[in-house]
Amino acid sequence: MARPKKNGTYLNVCIETPLYERLEALCEDAGQTKTVAVERALALYLEDYEEKQKLLRELSHISEK
Repeated sequence: MARPKKNGTYLNVCIETPLYERLEALCEDAGQTKTVAVERALALYLEDYEEKQKLLRELSHISEK
């Protein structure tokens, strides 16, 4: 039985082969798809970036006082 289609947007990227091979190995080891692995990694990266930006804005606001 096929998996249900997810509500998503396609993203084509060209990454360096060694990085792709690491991704493939991770997915095989974890038993997950490349899509799931990339979504999780991207979500973590974006959450970290947003948190750092928030802290920088707060520090900037404090230093302006």
